[in-house]
Amino acid sequence: MKKAIIMIAMSVLGFTAHAQKIINNNSKTIVLVHGAWSDASSWDAVTPLLKAPDEEVINVNLAGHGKDTTSFAGVTFQTYVDQVKAAIGTHTNVVLVGHSFAGMVISQVAEEVPAQVKELVFLAAALPHDGDDLLSLAKQDPASHIGKSLTIDQEHGAAIIAKDAVADIFAADAPQQVQEYIAANIKPEPLVPLATPVHLTEKNFGSIKKVYIHTVDDHAISYPAQQYMVKAGKVAKVYTLQSSHTPFLSMPDKLAAILIAESK
Repeated sequence: MKKAIIMIAMSVLGFTAHAQKIINNNSKTIVLVHGAWSDASSWDAVTPLLKAPDEEVINVNLAGHGKDTTSFAGVTFQTYVDQVKAAIGTHTNVVLVGHSFAGMVISQVAEEVPAQVKELVFLAAALPHDGDDLLSLAKQDPASHIGKSLTIDQEHGAAIIAKDAVADIFAADAPQQVQEYIAANIKPEPLVPLATPVHLTEKNFGSIKKVYIHTVDDHAISYPAQQYMVKAGKVAKVYTLQSSHTPFLSMPDKLAAILIAESK
């Protein structure tokens, strides 16, 4: 999704300064990781609400997404993990936020650099156990609308969502202009990372605090599926938004307020 989505959303939705006013002076580094069929610009309505002079917000654009032209043949799950680790660099006390598929990515990152990650925030995200991959988790969510609109292109290593289903799946509560833009500009998703299992241990991944943000009206990862993962995933704290799969478009101020609260 391009920055133009956010420009449209800002003009239609408007913004509040509420989240900006409650920045905490002792906030941690926040690292944002977008989901599948998306890119880093999906966070553009949220990041201005998070930034403060004493705080760093890092927004990662995964390979093969947005304007990045990396061939799908060169994109693996570890590619994403290494990108996020590189973005974290030497930062410690990191609040690592993953949306949707990025729940898999941030989990593996936490496993590999646990000393640098203070907390994991799963936003309408996959919350895996050792050995899970996204496609296997998706099969456990019959209420999701993705399956009936998904085409797997084995020849090109891509997962493709039908354009006429995009608005319903990802942004049912977004303004019509936003829905139309997303549908017109959605791109195929690299397939291999979706089918790659995570390797997690209780010592590393299991030791890190986990927070989950539910999206009740979600047609991508259904609310019941989210609840099931939370119950099985040793989550310390839960927030609930009455939103579709993309609250950063429909309610960025409420989402930002949650992330700020977790970064204190």
